[in-house]
Amino acid sequence: MKVLLVNGGPHKTGCTDAALRVVAKVLHEEGIETEIFWLGNQPIGGCIHCKKCVDLKQCVFDDAVNVFRQKAYEADGFIFGSPVHHASATGNITGFLDRLFYSETKAHQNQAFYLKPAAAIVSGRRAGTTAALDQLNKYFAIHEMPIVSSRYWNMVHGQTPDQVMQDAEGLYTMRVLGRNMAYLLRCMEVAKAAGVALPKKEAAAQTNFIR
Repeated sequence: MKVLLVNGGPHKTGCTDAALRVVAKVLHEEGIETEIFWLGNQPIGGCIHCKKCVDLKQCVFDDAVNVFRQKAYEADGFIFGSPVHHASATGNITGFLDRLFYSETKAHQNQAFYLKPAAAIVSGRRAGTTAALDQLNKYFAIHEMPIVSSRYWNMVHGQTPDQVMQDAEGLYTMRVLGRNMAYLLRCMEVAKAAGVALPKKEAAAQTNFIR
């Protein structure tokens, strides 16, 4: 089993990376393989709704979105991390997730993410953490991904990685998250081996309020 952890911050070894590595360490202890995927510090544009992904089977902008999608098919779970910028997730991870999920849904019917557990973590100096966390969790909820929780909201505080490592409650929260993710992955593996069927699918309904 493997979990992909995404660092959506501009710094490869910043506060978000420090938190992700705490989760990754616990996952390793639980026998789960991990990989940290850094989005980089170059701008990632948002979705322009061109729908070229339907024919191309990938996003028309060939960058980290398409690279990550290929890795996602082989992963069993995901943790997406972001620092807090103006009480929300970074522009890069927002554009990344908008294009990733839209193009995957349009091109491959969400095969890379369907029913795979996901969690978000955020790092902040002081405030805006819960708003950013809510923003990220909405991506998982709308794409039928079980959201993995911890003992508290998945956040750490600090202005530097060293300060993050002094946030005892935040680190505890990251460790609990790692153990909960590992437990859920093992439960799903047992269910699959036992022949538990996936949920029955039905045609989607869409209601437009302005007719």
